[in-house]
Amino acid sequence: MADLRQRQKILIADDVPENIVLLAAILEESYDIKVASNGEKAIKIVYSEDPPDLILLDVMMPGLSGHEVCRRIKLNPDRRNIPIIFVTAMSTVEDEQLGLEIGAVDYITKPFSLPVVKARVRTHLALYDQARELERMVDQRTSDLLISRQQIIRRLGRAAEFKDNETGNHVIRMAHYAQLIAEAFGMGSSAQEILLQTAPMHDIGKIGIPDRVLLKPGKLDAAEWALMKQHPLMGADIIGNHDDELLRTARLIALTHHERWNGTGYPGGLKGDAIPLVGRIVAVADVFDALISVRPYKSAFSIEDAVQYMTQEAGSHFDAELISAFQKVLPNILKIKDAFSDELGAQTDVGLSSY
Repeated sequence: MADLRQRQKILIADDVPENIVLLAAILEESYDIKVASNGEKAIKIVYSEDPPDLILLDVMMPGLSGHEVCRRIKLNPDRRNIPIIFVTAMSTVEDEQLGLEIGAVDYITKPFSLPVVKARVRTHLALYDQARELERMVDQRTSDLLISRQQIIRRLGRAAEFKDNETGNHVIRMAHYAQLIAEAFGMGSSAQEILLQTAPMHDIGKIGIPDRVLLKPGKLDAAEWALMKQHPLMGADIIGNHDDELLRTARLIALTHHERWNGTGYPGGLKGDAIPLVGRIVAVADVFDALISVRPYKSAFSIEDAVQYMTQEAGSHFDAELISAFQKVLPNILKIKDAFSDELGAQTDVGLSSY
């Protein structure tokens, strides 16, 4: 016996029971049939979790007319692509033109020919299947391209980090710290995901800093420090100006993550809310991880000393509200720190969503 769950579903919406019986009789052998005796019931079925694959819709029904049902379906992004065929006694050219203009794919006049109905239904279901498969392929390709772009962004971030951190794990840790802080601060899931993907590019400008400066074990002199302070501008220049939201956000982070809440940061000396939120969040994540990590010019802070520094700098170096968010998610931040410790060698960032 055929698996009925795999059969395509057709909704017949008509206020005349005889028409429903007749259409169902010629179609039920090949399709699963749903019926509605008025427009309200038709809308309810279409909006259900098990919508039809095609709708045979009468125009003149009590309550909502077929035209109004069609208009409402076409306004619903999740249902607008379901093909609608008007099956009606309204047979003028103007009637047919109106039906097609509001979104129907076909128009069959009563009394209808049964072979014509079957042929039209078969044709439009096949076209709908093709359209859905094409949409699926486009979505898959778009997803693949997005993943590739995200990986390139992350790898470029790690390439810069390898210059002064031999594993490159810093960018993985701080990106996830930033996402956690953003979540606690109330940013939406889409904004969090963009931040997670772009935060690794924050220090891409270090590629332009000579090793004699970047890896110097001691304190930088004035000339060296002036050169080091150029890396946000270099990073912004490397990323460039783009319409793409990911790259636009990456550039903003690279340019502003060393700005300070009190206006004493660089390169722009921005103050308070003039610093973009993504830059302020990355500043918190970046500094905390830098404090607890070994660098050529310093040893690692203890967790307690690092947290104390972050708290003391609230309202000065950092946005105080973001420090509150940081404190809320500190236990999960420490889980990430341990999972991607430099002592474990270079890591990937797969599977961090559970944090």
